[in-house]
Amino acid sequence: MEALFKHQQCLAVFSRVKFTRVLLTVLIAFTKKETSAVAEAQKLMVQAADLLSAIHNSLHHGIQAQNDTTKGDHPIMMGFEPLVNQRLLPPTFPRYAKIIKREEMVNYFARLIDRIKTVCEVVNLTNLHCILDFFCEFSEQSPCVLSRSLLQTTFLVDNKKVFGTHLMQDMVKDALRSFVSPPVLSPKCCLYNNHQAKDCIDSFVTHCVRPFCSLIQIHGHNRARQRDKLGHILEEFATLQDEAEKVDAALHTMLLKQEPQRQHLACLGTWVLYHNLRIMIQYLLSGFELELYSMHEYYYIYWYLSEFLYAWLMSTLSRADGSQMAEERIMEEQQKGRSSKKTKKKKKVRPLSREITMSQAYQNMCAGMFKTMVAFDMDGKVRKPKFELDSEQVRYEHRFAPFNSVMTPPPVHYLQFKEMSDLNKYSPPPQSPELYVAASKHFQQAKMILENIPNPDHEVPPEFDFSAHKYFPVVKLV
Repeated sequence: MEALFKHQQCLAVFSRVKFTRVLLTVLIAFTKKETSAVAEAQKLMVQAADLLSAIHNSLHHGIQAQNDTTKGDHPIMMGFEPLVNQRLLPPTFPRYAKIIKREEMVNYFARLIDRIKTVCEVVNLTNLHCILDFFCEFSEQSPCVLSRSLLQTTFLVDNKKVFGTHLMQDMVKDALRSFVSPPVLSPKCCLYNNHQAKDCIDSFVTHCVRPFCSLIQIHGHNRARQRDKLGHILEEFATLQDEAEKVDAALHTMLLKQEPQRQHLACLGTWVLYHNLRIMIQYLLSGFELELYSMHEYYYIYWYLSEFLYAWLMSTLSRADGSQMAEERIMEEQQKGRSSKKTKKKKKVRPLSREITMSQAYQNMCAGMFKTMVAFDMDGKVRKPKFELDSEQVRYEHRFAPFNSVMTPPPVHYLQFKEMSDLNKYSPPPQSPELYVAASKHFQQAKMILENIPNPDHEVPPEFDFSAHKYFPVVKLV
């Protein structure tokens, strides 16, 4: 019996040592430049997850921590002093750090392993827009600083190449092709081999690298720091948009001379504007997440989103979709001229249709919230502060101050907002019951839009939930 007990203790120690070795090997793998290192890390993560169950089953072995109220929250362990490195810490305000219990430690490492597995999935993405979405979604989960750092080092190895293999310039060009299909990047266009046009687009793409790398790096910060940095990066994107419009104009002039049926107006500008709008929307929405707005401020935040930013975003996406379709028609006509065979037309799925639909849903949600907040204000359900040292105008201008650096879309100033949102311009002005009905229609419209979005994964089986009734389940189609 004693021999079995010693064997279990040895296994417990072995599992912990091996887990530490595997975890350190994973971290070392992420420092390598080759993409094969990520595959190696994935295999090691499976091993680490298997070892966690052995660690969990042996938590009762060894010396157990004693809780002493005189020592605060730190458990007393022989040979371990939690504050041993206090003098080595930087001279900042001391942060409260609590050593977690063993059971919580196992759960923490299980979540860390899942996050690192998620980080490894980014190498399967090839499009810059998909990578940006991945970073946004990963950041929304508020991951730990270690997993955020691993994602950053995986994306841009040594701040040079994406995943250690692709040039960022090539990623930008691919993103432009997939979003707006500019003629200058089409091999069938006369500008493709034009040296002057090539220099123009190459110079523009090179100038895109720094802002886009910075935008992705911003998502490596915590949520509060992200919002602060998003406000500052708008200045860089405003400069980039100005350059995009100039390059578009130059390329359009060149194109008209050789191919009058084509145009190059607002191709690059549309793409930069799209990212500008996304940053602005993300900046405002993160304010809700961080609980920065007071209730009496909600109505103008939702108004700005619904009437302005989402309206601009849908217009920009529709223009990009139209540009894609125009380029596709020209390509089809060129192919028809070369081959006499009739080809069957297949109904193509528009790549931007899903995002346009989602933007419509979000716009309706924001419009519904705006009308709801105005109705609440009419009914006296929103408590407004007694402004002494500031006013609503001061607060409004403070909330939207980062947008002043952007020329397109032009910022909506407070007096302009009050004029545009004034209900007295209607005859008769709507009352709160009418506003509640209008808001409910917006919410219903958003619901219908979201329900009609096709599910890309039809193989997911339905879920049967018997918690509400033991005989008749709630069936969920995900």
